[in-house]
Amino acid sequence: MPIISSAQVKSDYDVIVVGSGAAGGQTAYTLTMEGAKVLMLEAGRDYDPVKETPMFQTNGQAPLRGTATPDKPFGFHDATIDGGWQVPGEPYTQASEDPAKQFEWWRSRMLGGRTNHWARHSLRNGPYDFKAYSRDGLGFDWPFTYEELAPYYDKVEMLIGVYGDNDGLENTPDSSPGVLQPPPVARASERYAKKHMNTLGVPVVAIHRAVLTQRQDPAVLPQKIHPGNAKAQKILAQSMSERAACFWATLCGRGCSIRANYQSTTVHLPPALATGNLDLVTNAMVREVTLNAKGRADGVVYIDKTTGKECRAKARVVVLAASGCETVRLLLNSKSAQFPQGLANTSGLVGKYVMDTVGASLSAQIPALEGLPPHNEDGAGGAHVYTPWWLYKEQLAGKLGFARGYHIEFGGGRGMPGMGAGNGLQNYTRGSYGLKLKEDARRYYGSFMYFSGRGEMIPNEGSFCELDPVVKDKFGIPVLRFSWQWSDHEINQAEHMEKTFTSIVAAMGGKVLGRNASRRRISEKAAIEKGGRVIHEVGGAIMGAEAKKSVTNQWCQTWDVPNLYLTDGAPFPGNADKNPTLTIMAVAWRASEHILAEMKKGSF
Repeated sequence: MPIISSAQVKSDYDVIVVGSGAAGGQTAYTLTMEGAKVLMLEAGRDYDPVKETPMFQTNGQAPLRGTATPDKPFGFHDATIDGGWQVPGEPYTQASEDPAKQFEWWRSRMLGGRTNHWARHSLRNGPYDFKAYSRDGLGFDWPFTYEELAPYYDKVEMLIGVYGDNDGLENTPDSSPGVLQPPPVARASERYAKKHMNTLGVPVVAIHRAVLTQRQDPAVLPQKIHPGNAKAQKILAQSMSERAACFWATLCGRGCSIRANYQSTTVHLPPALATGNLDLVTNAMVREVTLNAKGRADGVVYIDKTTGKECRAKARVVVLAASGCETVRLLLNSKSAQFPQGLANTSGLVGKYVMDTVGASLSAQIPALEGLPPHNEDGAGGAHVYTPWWLYKEQLAGKLGFARGYHIEFGGGRGMPGMGAGNGLQNYTRGSYGLKLKEDARRYYGSFMYFSGRGEMIPNEGSFCELDPVVKDKFGIPVLRFSWQWSDHEINQAEHMEKTFTSIVAAMGGKVLGRNASRRRISEKAAIEKGGRVIHEVGGAIMGAEAKKSVTNQWCQTWDVPNLYLTDGAPFPGNADKNPTLTIMAVAWRASEHILAEMKKGSF
């Protein structure tokens, strides 16, 4: 992928985009396809999944059989090459020593950011999710409706490629006809779970994931995505023709060398670069946004990590898309006489209302899945089905003890074993060895399942980040200090998840083995995982309809600095149970069109 050095950065651009993940990639794509000259700055190193993805390597070929380590939390073959909950030389701090009040911050220092290793779950927020306050009086409403964002969901899904069905379920929106790709068939464990979950009134449907189950149509989709733009259509058609359909080779979290799943590095950046309108600098650690005499953003200051030198770049518009809390850190560190408390922070809300997804999980052994004949159940590198939230009516009637819902992700089968699989088997069989271990492995392997809940967090004043008054990173930049709080709504929701999973396992005739992530929980007694562990960080610079009560307007445009936009998860005023990445991209596309319109009018 063509990368330029800091010495090659031009004197001026239309737009600077900070970050190259879902938000940065989508923003740069939309802008460059319409002719804007863009400079993208990425704090991490260059990364090429076509060359670096271990598509066919087994865990047995990896150090420690591929098990997790502090620098590789999701295993040796995970696509995250520089990052995790801890990044050397780039600390963050906690305001409390109580684990229940701490937030664990995941960062990915690489081109494409978190899009290289995420689960690819691409669920649309529904109408209720955008007007949550109007529905139950808690949290905030978004300053636009689902109907306003729906066309952008369609465009993103067609661009990145999303499989799934339209099931017509409450607050689980369907896509427009012809947008979704066909989902893969359910695996044996998924089918067996569905059979018994349905008896409990728990629905199971095809999940929506950003994986190609068939090749994209380069003759049709580019015209739908870029009507009237012949150049963009031609570039996108070429990019789509270079993507292959998934052939079930490996887990999606490793990345994809055939470009079958969505990564910014394989879907957004190649066509954006092909326009000739994008300059890309990696190892560029942005420190602050600069202002001109009129109080408008005019560029950024960044550290070139390869030389250690301080560099500057100029543009008519600055877009922060560095991930929610990293964008907040940039705003708080961009202090000036006009903004002594941080850039775009006259509301005092920068850093406030940080959110993650509510998580709880457990594992189980299912006797009905023992001793199945060998069969291919690799599938599309992740889930084929899931359970959307199904208790809206009971919840609205106040029968559940918590205000917002969750969805269920589950699975099992004979995946590629690692160290954990062998240890789990021996724990279950009480340490058998020799011939008995071989017999146990043939009998039990593939009979284990997991169930995970992913639920909505209501924003609260106790969950926020601020600059640590003392600690700085290795670049001399002040770091973030976190405060965290789960409300009773989230804690009760997680308990409901665990009870639901236990009921499902009982209906399947199985045995609960334990909570999957006990070391990640706020305590051994609580079902809920620690804040940040689900890696769905949003909020910190919420959008709204009034400048006094929000940081940005509905276009992700900061109230205080009209040519400064935030297109990652930072402006989210709520965090529905749906995984946020698809919504980040749809909102970023919408915001980018607003930038283009304002530039055309001469506003910037």
